[in-house]
Amino acid sequence: MSHYNDMLQTPSKQHEPSPTDVSHIMFSIGGSVATWHTRRHYAELWWRPNTTRGFVWLDQDPYKVSGDTSSFKYTCPYGTRSAIRMARIVKESFELGLENVRWFVMGDDDTVFFPDNLVTVLSKYDHNQMYYVGGNSESVEQNLVHFYTMAYGGGGLAISYSLAKELVKILDGCIDRYAHLFGSDQKIQSCISEIGVEITKELGFHQDRLYGSNDISIITPSGTDAPLVSLHHLDYVDPIFPNLNRSHSFQNLVNTYKTDPGRILQKSFCYDRIRKWTVSVSWGYSVELYPSLVTAKDLEMAFGTFQTWSSWRPEPFTLNTRPVNNDPCVMPLVYLLDEVGKAGLGESRSWYKRNGGEECQRDEYKEALAVEYVDVLASPFTQEMWMKAPRRQCCEVMNNGGRRMKTSSFQGNKFKKLLSQFGQIAFIYSPLKEFTYMKDWKNTMLLSNGYKPSVLGGGLAMPPHGNAKEGRGDAQWRS
Repeated sequence: MSHYNDMLQTPSKQHEPSPTDVSHIMFSIGGSVATWHTRRHYAELWWRPNTTRGFVWLDQDPYKVSGDTSSFKYTCPYGTRSAIRMARIVKESFELGLENVRWFVMGDDDTVFFPDNLVTVLSKYDHNQMYYVGGNSESVEQNLVHFYTMAYGGGGLAISYSLAKELVKILDGCIDRYAHLFGSDQKIQSCISEIGVEITKELGFHQDRLYGSNDISIITPSGTDAPLVSLHHLDYVDPIFPNLNRSHSFQNLVNTYKTDPGRILQKSFCYDRIRKWTVSVSWGYSVELYPSLVTAKDLEMAFGTFQTWSSWRPEPFTLNTRPVNNDPCVMPLVYLLDEVGKAGLGESRSWYKRNGGEECQRDEYKEALAVEYVDVLASPFTQEMWMKAPRRQCCEVMNNGGRRMKTSSFQGNKFKKLLSQFGQIAFIYSPLKEFTYMKDWKNTMLLSNGYKPSVLGGGLAMPPHGNAKEGRGDAQWRS
């Protein structure tokens, strides 16, 4: 882990400032020797040797050691003095004087950052202005005890160079003024408030004050609202992939993220009005198949598979939820990521396998239960797409009647047009799966993401069974 102590110096440029990239970010990770040996694997998931810059700040060698805080006041009866050390990390990081730093980003040793998406978010703001960027907790209880005006440190917070320059001038004296506050992030926000700067909230920072849930898609319940920037408190949720341990589960998610950073966990809803099916895709993680037509309003609400942080209750949260039902006939069939790779034309291709569980025996579920795999073809979710007004991408559905389709089927002009317009194509098939570029499908649907909404009562037309031409890149669409 010596690379955590090696800082990359980026040469100063005399010409017009270049776009913000990851080299302009200084990461400051707060931890302790007591926790680092069990949490370092979280940092190793996202850290890029010789690319990312920053330090892990601990309370003892051999890593970057925080300064002595014994002279500072701390009067919170239920907290610990380590909050002072953690609050001063931004000051100590600034005073190192690294060149070409535009943003100081703080996180905990159990925070997982998604650096490409972090760059996308911070690129929207001028680092020469005073910005304080982050997110609230998902727990109403925690926001009430602490502040709604605060960027929660575990989810990560970003401070522009201009703001950091002013903050370090007052921080030490300010920390003593707020000796009664519990956490370092509370102290930092209070001091920034004295400068007159308010939080700029970004939904991609996730404090994850949730207990129990192993469904990571709950953090983006409604769809494309923000790129995934961070996850936190991962030791307190069940493994998100049932057949893997917690560490390998998140390694799987991060590996998928690297295939298409902007698309990770982004949701889309689509309808097959021929079979009266609904499909919800959370890219890179899961697919839900409902053998019924479900409204978008219901789909945008997460299932309440988690509890509050302190009271262990099913609510309240800052997101709406819908109840989990023990009856499998009112719950969707769930498919979890099995494999991801590159396809032609710069697209990604991901496969999802049906997760086991109790099966509904009703007639309307029989055809759906025959579907064992979901195959998703997607074009890159570019940074420019995040600069548009936020809108959930939708799906198109296509059924090829179980015929064999070759890779060339994806190369035709109409398929290229679909990818260009909608961004994502997916196939649902059963029962065989061969990870080659030739597959046999049965009960196949073609899904396609885009900014034109798919609706129950009209909108995008859904193709009938068997309309895909074998071995060709065209399809006859029903008007």
